[in-house]
Amino acid sequence: MIQSFRHAGLEKFFLTGSKAGIQPVHATKLRRQLTLLNTAKTANRMNVPGWDLHALKGNLQGHWSVKVNGNWRMTFAFENENAILVDYRDYH
Repeated sequence: MIQSFRHAGLEKFFLTGSKAGIQPVHATKLRRQLTLLNTAKTANRMNVPGWDLHALKGNLQGHWSVKVNGNWRMTFAFENENAILVDYRDYH
């Protein structure tokens, strides 16, 4: 279950469906990713073809990333089988 967000727009989209804080063209894929993440108990559950699941390094060590579109990624960590610190970012 998703316990916390870093990105307020992504949280609002997850809770209400409002696209105001995200790229509207990403809404369909983000909805699929958030729905799966909300039921996942480990990061490996997000290992869907085309999503490019990978562990992050450096300041974000312990976090995971999946590709949304182009340079956009959704990142998250797990704590006690719950997703935490879910973020949405443009890496370039």
